[in-house]
Amino acid sequence: MEMLEVIKKRRSIRRFKPNPIPPEHIRVILEAATWAPSAGNLQPWEFIIVTSKERKKAIAKAALNQMFIAEAPVVIVVCANIPRSSSIYGDRGATLYCIQDTAAAIQNMLLMACALGYGTCWVGAFREEEVRKILGIPRHVRPVAIIPMGIPNEKPTPPSRYPLTRVVHEENYGNPWRSK
Repeated sequence: MEMLEVIKKRRSIRRFKPNPIPPEHIRVILEAATWAPSAGNLQPWEFIIVTSKERKKAIAKAALNQMFIAEAPVVIVVCANIPRSSSIYGDRGATLYCIQDTAAAIQNMLLMACALGYGTCWVGAFREEEVRKILGIPRHVRPVAIIPMGIPNEKPTPPSRYPLTRVVHEENYGNPWRSK
């Protein structure tokens, strides 16, 4: 499948079949995540794989009762190791680069999962301190996203997208791009 096809096929999935994900597929998905770019190649990401029913349910409750999370066979919590980014970049590394870097890793995960036939949903709405407590995450590591993953049990319609001419500017903001 061409990369643009994978990108266009990816959807936020909130209903999953109960089928497990083979460990080798989880490994490939996480390896794809680690090939994301990162500021200074500091790779501040940390991944917590969760399959325990009780822990998934607790995470779903901490995610503002988004209980579909608990139904996914696998949940991956993506975290940013703040000192890894701030070691070179100081405050900007701690407050921005580590978030950007983990976001790039998450996108790689979502695309690889889609290419392998799995559905995912990028969940950013959750109570950080609760997730930290549930998973024993140390203070210097920040949970950034919760990614439930499994075989999709739904097929959402593709969402609309703005045309490039509305979101791309040429030379300065407000100067519309004229695609050639």
